Amino acid sequence: MASSSPWLPSAALTDAGRPVFLPGEVERHLVPSVDLEAEENPSLLHPPLRARLLALTSHRLIWIHEPSSSARALPLYSIVHAFPPKKSLRSIFAASSPRIRLQISLSDASAAPRGGAAARSEVITVVMRGKADPDVFYGRLVEVLRSKAWEAALANEDAASGPGTGTTGLGFGGSERGGGIRMPVVGVSGILRKEQEMWESTDKSLNDAFQDLNALMSKAKEMVQLAEKMRLKLLSNSTAQANSNDEEMGSKQDMQDWLLSVGIVSPVTKESAGALYHQQLSRQLADFVKLPLERAGGMMSLVEVYCLFNRARGTELISPEDLLQACAIWEKFDVPVMLRKFDSGVKVIQNKSHSDDEVFARLKSLAQKPDALRKGISPSDAAFTLGIAPALAKEHLLTAESKGLLCRDVSPDGFRFYINLFNEIDSDNIYMLKSHGLFHTWASATAVSG
Repeated sequence: MASSSPWLPSAALTDAGRPVFLPGEVERHLVPSVDLEAEENPSLLHPPLRARLLALTSHRLIWIHEPSSSARALPLYSIVHAFPPKKSLRSIFAASSPRIRLQISLSDASAAPRGGAAARSEVITVVMRGKADPDVFYGRLVEVLRSKAWEAALANEDAASGPGTGTTGLGFGGSERGGGIRMPVVGVSGILRKEQEMWESTDKSLNDAFQDLNALMSKAKEMVQLAEKMRLKLLSNSTAQANSNDEEMGSKQDMQDWLLSVGIVSPVTKESAGALYHQQLSRQLADFVKLPLERAGGMMSLVEVYCLFNRARGTELISPEDLLQACAIWEKFDVPVMLRKFDSGVKVIQNKSHSDDEVFARLKSLAQKPDALRKGISPSDAAFTLGIAPALAKEHLLTAESKGLLCRDVSPDGFRFYINLFNEIDSDNIYMLKSHGLFHTWASATAVSG
C-alpha cells in the first residue's frame, strides 16, 4: 500500500526487487519485517508502513514491500538524531518489538529555495518485528550518519547545477541537507541527545585510527563509480557507434565488453544482509545475468556465470555453493531467469523466454543442409549456429535426439548428429523408398558425395 506522505518519496527497484542505487550509494545493512510508524503525530504517516524489508544504505533508509515490488525511501540527511533502542525488564523477559526513534527535519521545498525552507522537527519510529538485532542496526545507522557519504554526492550535484539552482538530481526531494540547520531539541530528547554527543566525542580517537583505511576504501569506491559511469556512457552511445568505422567500433566494443563485466557497485554480503544473504544474493544475481545471457544466446553454464559474477564482485567473492543456492531460490521470485538441469545432469542458467522449440528448429534446419546430410553435425557446428558454448550445444543436440529429431553416431572423432530418417519410413512397407521428401533429399546428397 502506497504512503500518502510526500516526505517519504517512492524508490525505484530492479526487476528482481533490489533497490536501484544512487550514484556513489552502497548497501550497508538489511532488516526483515520492519514497520514505520509516527507515534507522536499519526497524520504524518498514513497509513503506516507494515512488514517491510528495511535496507540501510550510505544515503537512504529504504522500506521495500516485496509482494507489490514497491519501495519508499527516507534520505539520511533529513535525520537529525537517532535514539538508541530502549532497554527494559519487559524487553528482556518478554517478547517485544524493539523500537528505534528517529528525529527528522522536514521542510516545504515549494515554500522557499533549497536551504531556505522553514524546517520542522518530527519523530518517527522504526519497529523491528523480526529476529534482527536492534543494537547491530542502530550501530550501523550511527556509523553511516557519521560518515555523511551523501555530502560528496550533493556537492557534486551543486557544482554541476551551478549556484542558485534548486534541482535535486539525486531524487532526495527538497528536505534539509545534512550540512544544514540542526533542529533544536529540548526536554527529555535534549538530555538524550547530549548524552549521545558525549559518547561520540570519547569515541572520536578510535575513528581517527581508521582514517587511512577509510581513505583507501573510498578510492576503491571511486574506481567502481568511474567504471559504472563509463559503462553507462558506452551503453547510451551504442546507437551512435553504428556510424563509426570498423576499427573504432571494435575498440569501443572491447571496452564495453570489459566494463559490462566489472564493478557491482554494492555487492550483497553476509555482513550487510545477515539472514537474508542468499535471498538478496539471488535477486542481485538475477539482475546481473540478464545482459550476459542476452549476449550468450539466452543460456550460460554455471561455471561461466560463477566466473563473471565473482569478477564483478571484486574482493567480495562467493562460493559455488552460494551460487547454486541463490539460483535455486529463483523459483520463489518473479524473475526473468531460471536454473535448468539437463538429463545428463548439467546445470545451466537460462532466460525464461528461451524457447527449446526455436532451438530444435534451428538444429533441424542445420542438419538438413547438403553437407550435414552427408557428414552430420558436431557440437562445434551447433555451437557456431546457436551462438553458445560447445558444451551447451551438445546438451541441446542430445535433447533433440531424445525428442526423436536427430540420430547420433559415436566414432573415434566424437559425436556426430544426423537428421532422423526413421520418421520417413512407412511402417506398412518398410522397403519402399520415397521419391520425395526428406529421404529423397538425403539420397540425392549421399549419391552426389559417392
